Amino acid sequence: MQPNSPPVPPKGKKLLDQVRDAIRTKHYSYRTEQTYVNWITRYILFHKQRHPKEMGSPEVQAFITYLAVEQHVSASTQKQALSAVLFLYRHVLEKPLEVPDAIRPEQAKHLPTVLTHDEAVTVIGKMSGTTQLMAKLLYGSGLRLMECLRLRVKDLDFGNHQLVVRDGKGEKDRVTVLPDSIVATLQTHLVDVKAIHQKDLREGFGKVSLPYALARKYPNAPAEWAWQYVFPASQRSKDPLTGTIKRHHLDESVLQKAVRQAAKIAGISKPVSPHTFRHSFATHLLQNGYDIRTVQELLGHKDVKTTMIYTHVLQRGGMAVKSPLDD
Repeated sequence: MQPNSPPVPPKGKKLLDQVRDAIRTKHYSYRTEQTYVNWITRYILFHKQRHPKEMGSPEVQAFITYLAVEQHVSASTQKQALSAVLFLYRHVLEKPLEVPDAIRPEQAKHLPTVLTHDEAVTVIGKMSGTTQLMAKLLYGSGLRLMECLRLRVKDLDFGNHQLVVRDGKGEKDRVTVLPDSIVATLQTHLVDVKAIHQKDLREGFGKVSLPYALARKYPNAPAEWAWQYVFPASQRSKDPLTGTIKRHHLDESVLQKAVRQAAKIAGISKPVSPHTFRHSFATHLLQNGYDIRTVQELLGHKDVKTTMIYTHVLQRGGMAVKSPLDD
């Protein structure tokens, strides 16, 4: 081969297909797969479609610097892009890279936006139907948005007043409280959901996606009531992984838009999103005297330091100091 000749394309699967395989082997979410593939594609295009095997730390540094200086992306976006590219080198090319700390962005520490109890109740009161029920779960159980959307019927334990969050952040299961005040509404909602599922079955559908290889291990499970989503989409759609027509869970944008609209109608000047209810859940539990370890378990935080941020929100003013103007 001549010194300046182009690299020989790898045999077998294309690079991005290898990336997808590696991601699925590690059970990352489909959303993460899409995000990583997008960043790796942008990395390759930035370097004029050179093969990543030809490149290394200097090229990675140049790409991240470009994102920060030229594109003005946030620290969290830089971190996401860096994670994607490093994943490519470590798990696909098997060429782990050492990158300088200088290009590892430090995220600014922001205190979470928290609603008062009255504000939370007011915002929820401006909602209706399924989105209101979901918002009540976010505030009443401390769920993340995607944890709520991915709830399945079997995860609801009405007898023990609890629900199980499966494969939460970090692929961890946890148990959290199921508010008594929404039990009746939730049970009525499930009656409607079951009717949709039975209609799907009659029409030759009714199978839902299962995590990992459970569908092969339990071939009848995808059609079973227990595995259906608590908040199914209004329409059936094609599964991007298998190509089969299924009913996925509700799209996240539905609840995001409903929460923003409700906050606007309620006249709340704070930036309110579905995640704001989770922040409010944690803060209000601490205000009510629950210990921080209990709150940590309910939220599913790996490190109590993550939960500690809510103790700062509890403080009144600057470090709980009383202003001399109020004397």
